Amino acid sequence: MNIREKVLIIEDEKSIAHFISTILSSNGYETIQARSGSEALSMVSSHCPDLVILDLGLPDMDGIEILQSIRSWSSLPVVVVSARSHELDKVSALDLGADDYLTKPFGTAELLARVRTAIRHTRTTSSNSEIAQRGTYTVGELTIDYNKHQVLKNGKNVKLTLSEFRIVALLGKHAGKVLTYDYIIKELWGPRASGNNQILRVNMANIRRKIEDNPAEPAYLFTEVGVGYRLAEDE
Repeated sequence: MNIREKVLIIEDEKSIAHFISTILSSNGYETIQARSGSEALSMVSSHCPDLVILDLGLPDMDGIEILQSIRSWSSLPVVVVSARSHELDKVSALDLGADDYLTKPFGTAELLARVRTAIRHTRTTSSNSEIAQRGTYTVGELTIDYNKHQVLKNGKNVKLTLSEFRIVALLGKHAGKVLTYDYIIKELWGPRASGNNQILRVNMANIRRKIEDNPAEPAYLFTEVGVGYRLAEDE
C-alpha cells in the first residue's frame, strides 16, 4: 500500500475546512486539520505534512505569522487560501514564501491544480533534475520513487518506514551534498525537535541494513563524522 501525501488544512471555518478535506481525500490525499494558529504550528512540527493549505484569517493570529514561522526553518510547500483578494495581500504572502495564493471562493479543479503544482514545485526546485522530471532518483541499483513513497533496490521495495523514507527522500533531493544533523532533524521533525541525534542515528542504521550489501562499507549512504550524512550522487 502506497503512502499518501499528507496535507495540513489550516482553516477555522468548519464548512470550508470540510469542503477542502473532502476534495483532497477523494483525490488520494491524506488530510489533517488545524483550527487555530497555535494548533497549526504544533501540527506542522509533529505531523510532518507534505503540503500546507493556509487561511490567513485565523482567530488567534494572522496566517502571515504562520507562514513566516514555517519559512524560518522549512521549504514545505504552502498554498494560501483567503478571502483577501487585494493584490498587496497576494504579493506579501508570495514574497514571504507562499507557493501559491487562492482567493475564496474557489472550485474543485482549481484547488487540485494548485495543490499538484505546489508539490511538484518542490521537486522542480530541487538540485536533482531527475526528480523534477520523473519523480524518481536512481543511483546504482537504488531508486527513490517520490510518487509512490518507496525505495527500491534491484527493482524490489526495501520497505522503509515512513520516517526512514523521509530521510532518504530528503538526502536524495540533495544527492552528493552533506546535510547536517541539525538540518535533517529540523526539516523532518520541526524546529522544536531535540538536537539529540540518537533517533536519527537509529533510523540511519536501520536504513543501511535495508539498502546496503555491507552496512560497514556503504555504497549509498555515507556518514561525515560530526557533521551529517550524504547520499551517493549518480555519475
